[in-house]
Amino acid sequence: MEKIIPTADRLGDVKEYYFSTKLREVAKLRAAGKDIINLGIGSPDLPPAPEVIEALQAAAARPDAHGYQPYAGRPELREAFAGWYHRFFGVSLNPETELLPLIGSKEGIMHISMAFLNPGDEVLVPNPGYPTYRSATELAGGVIRDYRLQEANDWLPDLDALEAQDLSKVKIMWVNYPHMPTGTAVPDGFYEALVGFARRNKILLCNDNPYAFILTDTRQSLLSVPGAREVAIELSSLSKAQNMAGWRVGAIAGAGEYLQSILRFKSNMDSGMFLPVQLAAVKALSLGQEWYDGLNAHYRRRRELAFRIMDALGCQYRKAQVGLFVWARCPEGKDGFAVSDAALYQHDVFLTPGGIFGDEGTHYVRISLCSTEERLAEALDRLSTLP
Repeated sequence: MEKIIPTADRLGDVKEYYFSTKLREVAKLRAAGKDIINLGIGSPDLPPAPEVIEALQAAAARPDAHGYQPYAGRPELREAFAGWYHRFFGVSLNPETELLPLIGSKEGIMHISMAFLNPGDEVLVPNPGYPTYRSATELAGGVIRDYRLQEANDWLPDLDALEAQDLSKVKIMWVNYPHMPTGTAVPDGFYEALVGFARRNKILLCNDNPYAFILTDTRQSLLSVPGAREVAIELSSLSKAQNMAGWRVGAIAGAGEYLQSILRFKSNMDSGMFLPVQLAAVKALSLGQEWYDGLNAHYRRRRELAFRIMDALGCQYRKAQVGLFVWARCPEGKDGFAVSDAALYQHDVFLTPGGIFGDEGTHYVRISLCSTEERLAEALDRLSTLP
């Protein structure tokens, strides 16, 4: 059918999200009788803590639970995020002004872009990096400026090289450490250097921090750096470390002046988060160290199997990587798309090609740890015969 009106110009070159299209293909293959093992997307397969589900159920039974909620989130949820930040990051935040709950941090990326970018404003985007930074920039009318991350530089930006360029049009820099997809942890002094760079160049740092608790030795927040609140905001999410990806709960932390601008946009996009989800998130944020220890015990065992899969594929990787994935360089002469296609169409195992995160990831492939040890072992068995 021919459309009676054209697609809006703002969509530009923005394409449907890679996993949206690929998971449809996987579903079709399964419908045709293929037993596809999905090692692609980082959607935790483990459940939330039992007490979190109990809190959801109890709140849902309340007769007053089903109406609209405050645009800035329930006070209980903002206070819970503030307590969580203080306990685990050593960062003190005013829950009234310096925390804004989100319906998932992915929407926060769009809200930030719409709140601060004018058409033509430039945005520093990591390559490789989470594709939503790019699409949100384009949808908001911004101009993408790649900053290239390479294995030879430990997947860190060369701030000196960036500062030698004309940055006068740059308004935002997206940062994501522990880094997805490469699994790079935050080295000592890096956040301090970032804050100095942003202050000198009047750039707003947007730190996307969903992997801080997954297989890390220490947890770090950009907001712990003195002076960071003048130039930085930070996104957190309950999707990964609390196993609540489908619940869509996150938050932006930072100076009230920045958050108020974001709320001006956000309040026109939604009418608040379902109260039982907010009260269950309060319970999730109260979980102690034992919860994270138990979660990481699963992921350590799974990571060892993922390493063995990469060995079977002939890929090279760093054992020190953290987060929810294993990232590895493909064998000489192959790229991630070729390795991924061979795994899927010849052995019914879906891996993520690194090139979807930017051309610096072309020769890499990624495995998600969000599958059981049994399924990872089965994938290893299948891929051990990959030519």
